Amino acid sequence: MRRGREGPGGLRGPSRFVLGVDVGSTVLKCHVYDRGAAVCGSACRKVESLYPCPGWVEIDPEVLWSQFVGVIKEAVQAAGLHMRQIAGLGISTQRATFITWHKYTGKPFHNFISWQDLRSAELVNSWNKSFLLKVIHVIFAVLYFLTRSDRYAAASFLTFSTHQTSVKLSWVFKNMHEAEEAAKRNNCCFGTVDTWLLYRLTKGSVYATDYSNASATGIFDPFTKCWNSGLCYLLSIPMSIYPPVKDTSFNFGSADSEIFGVPVPIMAMVADQQAAVFGECCFHPGDVKVTMGTGGFWNVNTGEHLFASQKNLYPLIGWKIGKEVAYLTEGCMTDIGTAIKWAQDINLFTNVDETEKMARSVADSQGVCFVPGFQVSMNDPYLCASFTGLKPSTTRNHLVRAILESVAFRNKQLYDIIVKKVRIPLQTIRADGGVSNNSFVMQMTSDLINKKIEKPANADMSSLGAAFLAGLASGFWTDKEQLKKLRQIETVFEPQKDFEEYRPAMDTWLQAMKCSSHW
Repeated sequence: MRRGREGPGGLRGPSRFVLGVDVGSTVLKCHVYDRGAAVCGSACRKVESLYPCPGWVEIDPEVLWSQFVGVIKEAVQAAGLHMRQIAGLGISTQRATFITWHKYTGKPFHNFISWQDLRSAELVNSWNKSFLLKVIHVIFAVLYFLTRSDRYAAASFLTFSTHQTSVKLSWVFKNMHEAEEAAKRNNCCFGTVDTWLLYRLTKGSVYATDYSNASATGIFDPFTKCWNSGLCYLLSIPMSIYPPVKDTSFNFGSADSEIFGVPVPIMAMVADQQAAVFGECCFHPGDVKVTMGTGGFWNVNTGEHLFASQKNLYPLIGWKIGKEVAYLTEGCMTDIGTAIKWAQDINLFTNVDETEKMARSVADSQGVCFVPGFQVSMNDPYLCASFTGLKPSTTRNHLVRAILESVAFRNKQLYDIIVKKVRIPLQTIRADGGVSNNSFVMQMTSDLINKKIEKPANADMSSLGAAFLAGLASGFWTDKEQLKKLRQIETVFEPQKDFEEYRPAMDTWLQAMKCSSHW
């Protein structure tokens, strides 16, 4: 690890560093990186969620702001640095969590409404069953047939989900009078977490988001690269509320000097999954990033081609840097880390590191299957979490193995959908996230998909991706070729068993999924 000279008072000398901050759903982390992309200092805080009503999930904006500033100061202090040695700040944030506030006073009309929030469930259900949406599907299906434009194909598959910002934002203007009145007077600002933090860092002087965060809201059209006026008209959302959309790797301005003592340049803003794709150096079409954290995300770099939404797959803008626009196709699944944490909470094991050994201590799950369904599934909101196949001989080891197998089986499902729907040959597959540290899950996934999977030495890819993007914008690093040389692979998992060996167990699990659906 390259380090600067020790200066007066023990501070390192003129070497420059970049910060990567990741504002996740459960944890807020900051890492300080040197030119070799080695971590010189870190700090983290738990993100506190609020649950004011059943199904509602919020974050207090003032608490998040205080934690954000605090974690940056702690990380820089832990690295033995001064803020003036920071070449740039990159911010990665959880997606689709949003807030609205008054344009002139800066006062929020409500807390952050999390992407996990379910207050719009009735509206979502109503829209998805509506005759109007069926008419829209038919119109755009005909337009696609006539033009073969993927943009029309995407609209012909349009469905709403509680994870998207769009319907929840519509809910805000239907239920919060203050926000509605401000919007009528063009005094309402909308922002995802990145936009709010930028607004606060610059004391209200900069109001913007980036393409990756905008494309993850469900309100931004990735084909036209504009906020979707047709959708907003449909949902009665005023177009005046949206921020300008800027490049992902871009000089957004500097943090006000009163916050950190010096004006720290803000050089990148990026959505967390797209940041992880960049951190994994998945720069080429066919490169795949698999994140296994609280939830699971498969992101395929589709290069300059944007694929229309398909069942279980969604088009996104990965990043925009100057003229380069990288597109992604994403498949996601809920309840990965959530299920493992639940198993720990009910004392199936004490430490998560034990799970791999427990799973390997039995030859199979003895027919026990775990169906994940703690969070609302976008495909089946009534999916019920359950264990099936329990017997008097079932032990904790069988239960733990069933939970881990469910992760690998769902990875296989998403992989098969991607291979079928994405018309690009898959190249490298790289995994990150806390669950990627479990070699049982990783090896079983490699066996099931019959592909090599690389696991990096650094699992915090969202933070690294934000730092990489900030480093490019500030000249700290020169280009993506230099970034690729900084990658460190810890393990490569190669297929060891044939899929046929797993087929009976997976068939049983699929049957369990059917029994637990539409509960």
